[in-house]
Amino acid sequence: MSLRHALLGLLSERPASGYDLLKRFETSLANVWPATQSQMYTELTKLADAGLISVSAHGPRGRKEYSLTDEGMGELRHWLTETKPQRNTRSDILLRVFFLNVLTPDQARSYLTQLMEMSEHEHGELRRLSESIDWGDDPLSVNGRIALEYGLRFNAMRREWAAWAADQIR
Repeated sequence: MSLRHALLGLLSERPASGYDLLKRFETSLANVWPATQSQMYTELTKLADAGLISVSAHGPRGRKEYSLTDEGMGELRHWLTETKPQRNTRSDILLRVFFLNVLTPDQARSYLTQLMEMSEHEHGELRRLSESIDWGDDPLSVNGRIALEYGLRFNAMRREWAAWAADQIR
């Protein structure tokens, strides 16, 4: 996934200003694809230059509202259907597991306990996020709930795995 496709996806719902996109991004996609405000505005300029979005309205203080063009929708659909998702191949967490033998057994178990605690914390954060959102029937809400459920299940699995792994340390 790229920021480009995230913004195209958000604009497929409805036209929006950069500020509106930033707010929608923060409450939906930021948990799976973080981006800064400057990255978003830079990408919006690139998308407009490439003809994938257009400025559909101007407002006060230079506010621009962007709309997805037919070419932008085509790019989004192409990315969704023709481009294979990239597997995240780097994991700082698992790389450390390969070298737990450098630590004492207590230190290794402590590391895995910290992973359990981190997973519980992230699970709780996602649960609170889920409870704070006024979910609707719109596609972003439905798909957002599906993505959030992935995060909840992933953290539950990682916690269970870390507990099992800690028991393997002799």
